[in-house]
Amino acid sequence: MPDVAEVGRKGEDVKSDCWVRLELTSSGGFVVEQTSKVSVMYGKQNEAFIKEILTALSVENAKVTIVDTGAVPFVIAARLEAAVKRLQPHNKKEYLLEMDKKCLYGTTKDRLRRSRLYIPGDQPKFMLNAGIYKPDAIILDLEDAVAPPVKEDTRFVVRNALRKVDFMGCERHVRINQGEMGIKDLDYIVPHNVHVVLIPKCEDPDMVRKVDARCKAILEEKGDGKGGKGPVYLMPIIESGLGVVRAYPIASATDTVCALGIGLEDYTADIGAQRTNEGRESHHARCAVVNAARAAGVQPIDSVFSDVQDMESLKASCLEAKALGFDGKGCIHPRQIKVIHDAFAPTPAEIDKAKKIVLAYEQAEREGKGVVALGTKMIDPPVVKRALKTVNLAITMGLLKKDWRDAK
Repeated sequence: MPDVAEVGRKGEDVKSDCWVRLELTSSGGFVVEQTSKVSVMYGKQNEAFIKEILTALSVENAKVTIVDTGAVPFVIAARLEAAVKRLQPHNKKEYLLEMDKKCLYGTTKDRLRRSRLYIPGDQPKFMLNAGIYKPDAIILDLEDAVAPPVKEDTRFVVRNALRKVDFMGCERHVRINQGEMGIKDLDYIVPHNVHVVLIPKCEDPDMVRKVDARCKAILEEKGDGKGGKGPVYLMPIIESGLGVVRAYPIASATDTVCALGIGLEDYTADIGAQRTNEGRESHHARCAVVNAARAAGVQPIDSVFSDVQDMESLKASCLEAKALGFDGKGCIHPRQIKVIHDAFAPTPAEIDKAKKIVLAYEQAEREGKGVVALGTKMIDPPVVKRALKTVNLAITMGLLKKDWRDAK
């Protein structure tokens, strides 16, 4: 077993993080050496905090060297615990900060998911203010955005962020890793009020059921972090040809699936095509995902748009996604959020038409008519359902007043 571990980040470009070197010793208690611009103000406080964490983790003697670049307590705690677990992989103790009251809100299966902002799980500087940009969801990423050597360390950062960061009402997502590593990730997120677990590169409905079963087992044992037992919803992501072929069985694998996503970078690589803004190479896959999601009664969610500078192409991609039937799109930069929200918003003409359909339907119900008509056209139930969805979305986005029926 090694007796020294180094965890975290340091360097001129690192902010809101820290680097920790932990050396286990045979005697002498705790020795803490700090490098920090705020050590004069917070040095003694941080030293006491570090000793508290080590004691809670049953460490008796250690030398800790920390380079602090503005890390908040949940980051310091995560980095230090990760170092301990590197040296003592069988240590089952946890250091859990008190769950912040602002982290206790819940979600619903059919919640609005127009935008989902990806944040690398090992970069807390992006987490702290993510909520101010008001995406519908924030995704703490344990998979592609995190280098393999630090994936296990990153679990502690994501866990602590779920307990301490105010995401300002945004839905709380975590993208887990593939396979068994992803199953192990669940132990670090399910008890801490994660709302939705993203299952990457999903090709088999059995994987969805396996994730669901493990989530339910953890919820039964430990709860969801807010005094209940879930549920935790799931969003499988289709990223291969096989995934496309199996899209419906995946989308309908469990009743906790709330959405079905598609990831086009990996999909196009899998089929041997170059991804383009026009998207001809992925048209079939996107349509297949929309159809599978709708057939399963869940939301279809489009892939991220990787060029964070090209807002016009992003808008065009969003409008195409909306036309295909998608309910939302992933994003990798806050500047993309408004473009996505505007593109997925109903137009004035769509709102006006939806209002007329809803009013015609309600009038037919009051009059006991079995057939709904608007002018010379018959209105089928799916059309009414779509109109109600448009009206509700317009109300949510502030484009229509709640009492619109009473407006003259």
